Amino acid sequence: MLGKAKIKQIKSLEYKKFRDELGLFVAEGEKLTGEILQSNLEIDSLFCLSGSILPNHNAIAEIISENEMKRISFLKTPSVAFVTVKIPNKKIDFKQINSSLNIVLDNIQDPGNLGTIIRLCDWFGIRNIICSHKTADCFSPKAVQATMGAICRVNVFYVELNDFFNDVDKNTAVYGTFLEGENIYKAKLLPQGLIIMGNEGKGISPEAAKYVTQKLCIPCFSENEIKPESINVSAATAIVCSEFKRRTFL
Repeated sequence: MLGKAKIKQIKSLEYKKFRDELGLFVAEGEKLTGEILQSNLEIDSLFCLSGSILPNHNAIAEIISENEMKRISFLKTPSVAFVTVKIPNKKIDFKQINSSLNIVLDNIQDPGNLGTIIRLCDWFGIRNIICSHKTADCFSPKAVQATMGAICRVNVFYVELNDFFNDVDKNTAVYGTFLEGENIYKAKLLPQGLIIMGNEGKGISPEAAKYVTQKLCIPCFSENEIKPESINVSAATAIVCSEFKRRTFL
């Protein structure tokens, strides 16, 4: 049976302050929990309803009632499995950064967008995401759910972007998406480098833009008289990653 203190601790993980203090984040759902159990992430606590089918793991699952699951869940419809996980402590491998394609997120605010971008990076084989400190927390419940398990396989780092770019090899290509940029489908693209994606409303900040060595634009194909001003940042990330990878593998 879950005690009041444990329930209070779990519910506090909705907030970054307590995630940082406790070094924990939560994940829900049979699929997502199963992926975490099969990953290298360290489990703190595992809860499930009777009859749940989870992968074999050395973590001992505590069987709880549907009512208890409702009390700790962050979902509108609670699932059958819930896990608290230790936040990994990773360091940036600049050798890997300089020799691969990576995403840089400049003040992305929506945790759903962030989680989707992490999932996209997993799909396109991009292992590292560099985030400004003002970017949403990838370990928030909403962001973790949106990753659909990709949080297990993609490295996410929070840095001062100025410090990060000063440590990157000076010959590394830095791409950024701008309305006045070069058509991405015609531009010369390298298989390695950094792709900066900007804030949902303001785009790439002047502080990050100064590091861009090549501006790119996703052209609008709308034939309407009034053309849309922009597209969602996660959708834009999908288009950009797809075009870079298409050049590499096709």
